Amino acid sequence: MVTEAAMMKEFIDSSDEPQGRGSRPRKSSNHPRERLSRGKNLMADYFVDRPIFNEDDFRRRYRMRPHVFNRIMTALCTQDSYWHQKTDAIGLLGLLPQQKMTAALRMLAYGAAADQCAEICRMGESTTLECMKTFCQQVEGLFGEEYLRAPTPADLRRLLTRGEQRGFPGMIGSIDCMHWEWKNCPSGWGGAYSGRKGRPTIILEAVASYDTWIWHAFFGVPGAQNDINVLGQSPVFDKVIAGNSPTVVFHVNGKRYNNAYYLADGIYPRYSIFVKTISNPATQSQKLFAKKQEAYRKDVERCFGILQSRWAILRHGARMHKRSTLRCIMMTCIILHNMIVEDEFVEEDFVEPVEEDLMNLLASQVYDGPVDNNGVRIPFAPVQRNGRNQQAFWDRIENLESAYIHTMLQNDLVEHNWAMEANQ
Repeated sequence: MVTEAAMMKEFIDSSDEPQGRGSRPRKSSNHPRERLSRGKNLMADYFVDRPIFNEDDFRRRYRMRPHVFNRIMTALCTQDSYWHQKTDAIGLLGLLPQQKMTAALRMLAYGAAADQCAEICRMGESTTLECMKTFCQQVEGLFGEEYLRAPTPADLRRLLTRGEQRGFPGMIGSIDCMHWEWKNCPSGWGGAYSGRKGRPTIILEAVASYDTWIWHAFFGVPGAQNDINVLGQSPVFDKVIAGNSPTVVFHVNGKRYNNAYYLADGIYPRYSIFVKTISNPATQSQKLFAKKQEAYRKDVERCFGILQSRWAILRHGARMHKRSTLRCIMMTCIILHNMIVEDEFVEEDFVEPVEEDLMNLLASQVYDGPVDNNGVRIPFAPVQRNGRNQQAFWDRIENLESAYIHTMLQNDLVEHNWAMEANQ
């Protein structure tokens, strides 16, 4: 007869044995994934001199051309040995850097779950998630300064030239917000993050130009807030208020203006740095202005559509649990988007009706810093208490938030576009 003590001893002894013949006690057995053979197949598919799939197939599946992929891979391998192919304790070769990058890009491009990449890259779920997070962190660290920058004076001249051709002198882009659904939002945060459709979302504020390059990205505001709340937290005007940003001087309808502006929709405030449409145009000139403003403001909407189409992870509900991880994924997608725009966008191939600006013979001028009315550079100095610099600081805020300048600029643009239409 088996006693209770004997049964307990037998259970304790069996619990110390490896479960499933794994490498460590109580771990499941090792799964033969054939990483080496699948790595050779992946190299033959895309990364040899004469691959099985051509460059168009690579571009469609990786969302970028091979030389852009190789540039990113070289930078990552130089930065961190994590991406190198290593050997394990028994001398077996591990994953290739191409396999690790393929897993990360497939999750971003297709919105796939981690275990869906196992067939292509022969990686476990936890390894795939680690690879994707590491990829996003390091891409943001390596390329963020270059591809999340504010426009330089050279960039501003190019954007201003296109704005003048469109009939909007001084215009450098469009601003708007996009919501990214957060599927795994904690229940306690559901009220703060629930957007208009009742699902938790996180808001991205972005400024985009005609070529869909994103010049400003601010991400992380809960979805229950609106665009004005996001603007109040955004750093989009920090350099302008501080007085250390390039100054744009342009003329419209015979008047001089000293601030470039963005096209915005109706929810944004009546600031001098925004140009909004006319909700109920009464005259033909106002109807023409509203038509053109609403058409060109779609640049940022088009950019959001391309971003979500290119990186499907932004189109589906986010499955990560940490806001910092979601922010890193969003910034990485924007950086990769700008890298692809830089590589593929050709200015001469951009088809758009170009209108010769006969009414504005004075082209916009860009100065590397604040200037006075005579175009003389004003040296920058930090804000001081009870001094002239503090007064200049508040003057810049007042000028930026001026509803009077907003109305005057809008009226001048109405007359300017009507005069251009009459001279065509």
